[in-house]
Amino acid sequence: MTKFPIDSRLNRNLNDLERRILNLSGQLYPGLIRVRRHLHERPELANEEFATTQYLKERLQKIGAKIRRISLPTGIVAEVGGRKKGPTVVIRSDLDALPIKERTGLSFASKFPGKMHACGHDAHMTIVFGAACVLSKLKEEFAGNVRFIFQPSEEQPPGGATPMIKAGALAKPKADAILGLHVDPRVAVGKIGLRDGVTMAAVIDFDLTVTGKSGHAARPQEGVDAIVIASEIIDSLQKIISRETDPFEPLVLTVGKISGGVARNVIAREVVISGTMRALNIKDANRLPGMVRRIADNICRARGAGAKARLDIIATYPSLSNVPWVNEIFKESFDNLFGKNKVVETEPVLGGEDFACYLKKVPGAMVRLGIRNSKIGATKYWHSDEFMIDERAIYYGVALLTSAALRILKR
Repeated sequence: MTKFPIDSRLNRNLNDLERRILNLSGQLYPGLIRVRRHLHERPELANEEFATTQYLKERLQKIGAKIRRISLPTGIVAEVGGRKKGPTVVIRSDLDALPIKERTGLSFASKFPGKMHACGHDAHMTIVFGAACVLSKLKEEFAGNVRFIFQPSEEQPPGGATPMIKAGALAKPKADAILGLHVDPRVAVGKIGLRDGVTMAAVIDFDLTVTGKSGHAARPQEGVDAIVIASEIIDSLQKIISRETDPFEPLVLTVGKISGGVARNVIAREVVISGTMRALNIKDANRLPGMVRRIADNICRARGAGAKARLDIIATYPSLSNVPWVNEIFKESFDNLFGKNKVVETEPVLGGEDFACYLKKVPGAMVRLGIRNSKIGATKYWHSDEFMIDERAIYYGVALLTSAALRILKR
């Protein structure tokens, strides 16, 4: 594979630094594709990203990045410094894959059964690593510091962002801004999506434990059936969104897992209902746990003595809210590098992202990187077992993050 074929017609008004960014990104492109495919073939689940961490750490050291010590078993904090001291810009990636059996048919599909990079984290890692490579070659062009966070456990609550923050990833020196990037199958390759303010939902992940009384399946009157009670609770929980909240406010409550029972001929004593609640408006999100408790408690009360429910909140994430001035830098960077009319306004989604935790500490934004290409089947949404990307997005992402980081440092 040769370097990325840069279209000189995109923007003839590039300055020298922008041309260097594009040329370096293009030169690195073949190697970055190999990095991405290596990572895609070897997905690791949340907090198990040991080989992924080691692989990236070795490559970051080869380009001269400084690796900082952190107190977490997986994950990396690395830095590339400029010609002298100045502000600190952070660029974040996630590391973990999902427990999904891949069905893409790609020649470099996952080699690990039941594990897949089905949310684009392999592309995120590659793009952030690529930006580190380019910036390491442009040290004389900036004053300050660019820090790269490769974060574990984005997919599994309570997430890896808060542990990384506690481990000092935003400190010494304190971060002045943070940039995030997420691939987006709603946006065509060669374009990006931006939205000011709230763009992803506040999240409350929960376990609801229903306890009854065990007994013989042939004598249900002597037990309290936790499965029947849990079924009634699940059915009633759906009415929270349809009948107790404003239909003009985006909210969702999903039960994704039910665990309970020991045998077909035993009345189940305990069932655990695992689910998630999402809302763009934090006030709406904060109301939901109380409504779940009320429904569960009242159904248990109606089913007689011995039935009870306990709600445990497993994790909460704030809504992800982009800072307008950071979005404007993303837009200026992409416009200058690739021409006008390639930045679209994306609609908010009820997906959650613990990148929002960093944004509570440092101003920043998450850009949506276009990966959609119907000709190759890159149209499936996140977490699909057929999820794939147009790999040309890696080139656009590297150039964009590099340019945006330099603009912030010179701001």
